[in-house]
Amino acid sequence: MTHTARVIYDTRQSPEEIVDVIAVGAHPDDVEIGCGGFLHSLSQQGYRVGIVDLTDGEPTPNCPSPEQRLAEAARAAQELQVKVRVVLSLPNRRLFDSFEARLALAHQFRVLKPRWVLGLGASTPMASPDHEQAGRITEAAVFYSRLSKWEEYFEGRPPHTIDFYLHYFLALRYTILPGRNPVVVNIGNSLEPKLRAIAAYASQFAHRPEILDRIRVYCQQLGQSVGFSAGEVIGHPTGWGFNDLFAGLLGSR
Repeated sequence: MTHTARVIYDTRQSPEEIVDVIAVGAHPDDVEIGCGGFLHSLSQQGYRVGIVDLTDGEPTPNCPSPEQRLAEAARAAQELQVKVRVVLSLPNRRLFDSFEARLALAHQFRVLKPRWVLGLGASTPMASPDHEQAGRITEAAVFYSRLSKWEEYFEGRPPHTIDFYLHYFLALRYTILPGRNPVVVNIGNSLEPKLRAIAAYASQFAHRPEILDRIRVYCQQLGQSVGFSAGEVIGHPTGWGFNDLFAGLLGSR
């Protein structure tokens, strides 16, 4: 089975270089809004970060072509200092959790071999239904990635097991922490790169700059609620565990 994907940004030494973590979005800009600060902070710590967008996000009212949206996505990836960004050819506005969609994403997991995957953890009321579908596709693809005796669906690539599957949220409309088992991660040193990455999408936000102010305030509110200057919410679908709880708490300050 052929899986159509386009690598739009790549700073790896070779196409065979794997990554530590992949964040999956329905559209270019989802990841930036939901967990861009966390991804930048991971990059700053030396982790190799990748992004997979399931669609190119087009059409939208103020973007003249998919090529512009992809150019904006590449600039955003540069701001977040990720290693690689891949865009699949699934359809915007008609994204559904299907066998083909699951395979296409699981194929990228087998190619890039991440240890962690971040996927959308909740629906977004009054916004695109693609977000909820993307979360379902991602969870299924994490499972499909590790299945043996199925190589005919993955161009012969062997199974790859992902150690951690976590959730991020497009949570600007929520007044409480969304999702299951949420925690606030510190993005104090990564808030500005996150905002620059979002602003790279001029076709989506140049005509409504108040969105950037809203995101800034929301991240500051989240962070300050637990003692950081800015934060983002990351959830665990089954529950967190710590080898040393106090070391984890002290190390986060």
